[in-house]
Amino acid sequence: MRKFFFIISVMFVCVSLPVNAQGSDTILFSYTVKQTNDYVWYSPDVPQIEVMVRNASQVNRSADVILNVTTDDRRPLYSFSQSVSVDGRDSLQVNFSFNLPQCGFYRCTVIEKTKDTEKEIKRFNIGYEPEAVVCLPDYQNDILTFWNNAKKELASVAPEYSLTEIKDSSTSLRRVYRVDMKSLGGENISGYYLEPVKKGKYPTVITFMGYGSKPWIPGANDRPEYAEFVLSVRGQGLNEKDNKYGDWITYGLDNEKNYYYRGAFMDLIRAIDFVCSREKVDQRNIFAEGGSQGGAFTLAAAALDSRISCIAPYIPFLSNYPDYFKITHWPMQPVVKKQQEIGLSDAELYRVLSYFDIKNLAMWITCPVIMASGLQDDVCPPRTNFSGYNRIRSEKEYRIYPTYGHDVPPVWWSQRDAFFKKHIK
Repeated sequence: MRKFFFIISVMFVCVSLPVNAQGSDTILFSYTVKQTNDYVWYSPDVPQIEVMVRNASQVNRSADVILNVTTDDRRPLYSFSQSVSVDGRDSLQVNFSFNLPQCGFYRCTVIEKTKDTEKEIKRFNIGYEPEAVVCLPDYQNDILTFWNNAKKELASVAPEYSLTEIKDSSTSLRRVYRVDMKSLGGENISGYYLEPVKKGKYPTVITFMGYGSKPWIPGANDRPEYAEFVLSVRGQGLNEKDNKYGDWITYGLDNEKNYYYRGAFMDLIRAIDFVCSREKVDQRNIFAEGGSQGGAFTLAAAALDSRISCIAPYIPFLSNYPDYFKITHWPMQPVVKKQQEIGLSDAELYRVLSYFDIKNLAMWITCPVIMASGLQDDVCPPRTNFSGYNRIRSEKEYRIYPTYGHDVPPVWWSQRDAFFKKHIK
């Protein structure tokens, strides 16, 4: 397994404005929590949190600096405290070193405490040996049969591709089309397709959209060396006006054959069918990308269809449901609400979801993978990202962005493009 990670070094300065019981706004200290090791450690290194404490006043001041450490699902682990006394216009550094019980991700909170006040300075996540995070699969014995049957059902549906040129968006380099087609169950799905004007065969990028994302048309002059297709799955994006599913994550939870993502995952394969039907698409070089739900779609598409040759998921969704629901409030809350409405036991809920859990599909991925993860992400937490990633057996690498949450920095796009170019056949 290849270990490769990229991190952006940014230093955050957090200024504490303690408010005591009487409401005084006296400034005691200012703090800089250093981004030591970019908040990710690898054995044998020991995690160390370094806090610079500065006294901006003219007189000596004293306080306790506290570091609380919990697991990512908020179970208390450590609480450290160091008393500091800092002369006026002076500063000192407080260091906290500790061993972590296992590989994974943890929450840290730095607090200033005085006789009268207790003020949170900064909270942030750290990681330890992310590639060693173990998440055992919980797939059912018939998972392969389940997906093979879904694909057979999809193949029986005539796609009925329909393309309408959007002339206002087309240029001399690429023409832009609105695409409509039929997917599993006869459901209409749509997308925007950009095709180079010049003759030839072109590598193609399929972009899968985030949960409820608004549809967009890529710039026709932005990537003229590629054909591109931005898919809107059933009930989302271009198809949201016909949404009959309500909140997609909760639809059909009573049975895996009824669950929303059975059809949505087949929409991904129909998108691959579409690009393969185009004369200018080089079928040796079909790439896929997407963030959040689109990241899960990217991984699912590569797992279920070997025509995908390289993928770049970022901050991916829909992985490791049992742990996911312990770490976050969404999508746990609407799913649990629906579970209670239909009287579903926990065992039955997780049995249904196991068919759609990325960690259970990842073992089928055979193409190269680059994944991005935001260390501070509370929507698709890093543990869930790596639950699927660590079960991929093909060539892979990842990027961790230590100050990012449910987002990626601009540099990701150039890293993604470089990865695709590296793997063009």
